[in-house]
Amino acid sequence: MKKLWMTALAVMALMMTGCSDDETNPAGGDGTGGGQGDLKEILFGDGTQIGNGDNEFEIKGKYTLPEGTYTLVGWVYICDGAELTIEPGTVIKGDKATMAALIAERGGKLWARGTAQKPIVFTSAEPAGRRKPGDWGGIILCGKARNNRTEMTIEGGPRSKHGGSDDADCSGALSYVRCEFAGYPFAPDQEINGITFGSVGSSTQLDHIQVSYSNDDSYEWFGGTVDAKYLVAYHGWDDDFDTDNGFSGRVQFCLGVRHPRLADQSVSNGFESDNWSDGTDIEPQTSCVFSNVTFVGPIGQDPAFSNTADYIDGGDYNPGNGSKLGQFQAAMQIRRYSNLSCFNSVAMGYPVGLVIENDKGSDTQGDALGGQFRISRVFFAGMGILGSDKNKDFQDRYTDNSSDFDETKSESFSSTYFKTASLGNRVFGTIAELGLRQPNSLAGSADYSPVAGSPLLGAASFDDPKVASGFDKVTYVGAFAEGDNWMAGWTEFDPQHADY
Repeated sequence: MKKLWMTALAVMALMMTGCSDDETNPAGGDGTGGGQGDLKEILFGDGTQIGNGDNEFEIKGKYTLPEGTYTLVGWVYICDGAELTIEPGTVIKGDKATMAALIAERGGKLWARGTAQKPIVFTSAEPAGRRKPGDWGGIILCGKARNNRTEMTIEGGPRSKHGGSDDADCSGALSYVRCEFAGYPFAPDQEINGITFGSVGSSTQLDHIQVSYSNDDSYEWFGGTVDAKYLVAYHGWDDDFDTDNGFSGRVQFCLGVRHPRLADQSVSNGFESDNWSDGTDIEPQTSCVFSNVTFVGPIGQDPAFSNTADYIDGGDYNPGNGSKLGQFQAAMQIRRYSNLSCFNSVAMGYPVGLVIENDKGSDTQGDALGGQFRISRVFFAGMGILGSDKNKDFQDRYTDNSSDFDETKSESFSSTYFKTASLGNRVFGTIAELGLRQPNSLAGSADYSPVAGSPLLGAASFDDPKVASGFDKVTYVGAFAEGDNWMAGWTEFDPQHADY
């Protein structure tokens, strides 16, 4: 436990370098001595409502929100030059009727630093027992770092632009933060993600974050250079970790866990990674590096699981808001010239293990062969098939997308690549062979660490140049060491019934 706390403190100290809130005005305010008294400018009603329901309510000063419970109403923008600091232990409930969302625009900063004992919680304003994915909008950070379209409008409907040339830009901090039941569909097929990062720069602090029951992706990065550690994606609707438009950050210690009855019509993945939606290899290319990820897929959690509409019906979490249910696909889908790399990770229970896809004229497979990205020291277990080369195909057969499937080849490019001996990947027939303490998100506990004798222990390597710097050099594959559950204390795996 002492080692865990020392590591967490070291991570926070490192990520805070070059990006700090206003130490000369710790009470907040606009810098003129107003401090917390100026909160009346952004609080309404009984003093616990943030925003007035206007979808362009703007925060323009510097404010500190004292520990308490608040309701977020409408789309609230932290404007260029403004800062909102949220104290540990604060609960912010998103209003359903107004599609509430909190958006830090370019030059604005959101400081949400909780603690393991007092996390900051963003959740639904609906009562316990009635909370659903998409009850409110979500959290968006926009920055001035590079993306491969120069300037973009953030996904999901808000007005905000992101992108620039300052890769060291700072958008604030999210640390010991939970985000639950976000992703309101303000229009058909246009949901805000749980947490969205638009061109967020490397001086921003991201660590110890849990996104649960998002109505779209749990996390999505559009360009940017920000690093992150200790991320949990729990029972999301679409993808766990979606990376696009030149994102180049380093991300370590991640858990993605699926609810077997929640999947999106676009097919849901652990990783979904693109460079640009039209398949071009424009720069900067998506080149993020993940290490020590654990993906828990839908297979094995329920003996009755079927990757069909008859089974994937949303169960008790179907919001009935127009969001369309679909199928699960792959633990990892890399396409359209993305160069996402993943090391020292484990995935289990997906219909497909790996999809490396040459869709829309891209040569993502060529980049894999050329070493532009690597999937190395990754363990798969209990997969339906090892690999597929085409979106929504669900068959292990070869294509480079320049022709029909080549039936003379015995397996997909993706399977052949994964089994390349020099990559050090491994395949297990059953999830049980991994030796996890609790490999089932429906079992009522939340400890996905390996037990003694697990093949994950002692199997990691950080020799590859892509993962040699900026990562903690641990010895294990997956997000957890034996007996080390870094989620203890600040996470919540039954937010439906949490008393907020």
